[in-house]
Amino acid sequence: MSQRTLLGPIGQIARTVKDIDAAKAWYRDVLGLPLLIEAEGMAFFDAGGTRLYLQRSEHAGPESILYFRVADIKATHVDLVAKGVAFLQPPHAVHRHADGAEEWLAFFADPEERPLALMALVQP
Repeated sequence: MSQRTLLGPIGQIARTVKDIDAAKAWYRDVLGLPLLIEAEGMAFFDAGGTRLYLQRSEHAGPESILYFRVADIKATHVDLVAKGVAFLQPPHAVHRHADGAEEWLAFFADPEERPLALMALVQP
């Protein structure tokens, strides 16, 4: 009898940054993520139950896009624009489900010009 391995939710995502102090301030003060732990060259944030680990690296480069789920994408967009976040495109629908609910996205960049996104399920 084989034993089945079940993976749980993602516990942590790592992202490299060139300037840890600027990144820490931006993720905390602009995006509003709670800072959990900080150590030399590292910062850990709570992103809705998933830990976001930022590590200083001189070789920080392109990485996976982080999609932040939000309840109200239009209001969150307005709030972040007011805080100086430059969006690559405004919130827009990308898919309509059979029940009429829509998947919405809005892409923006971090201080090192790498893409991040807001995502929301908008009910009809």
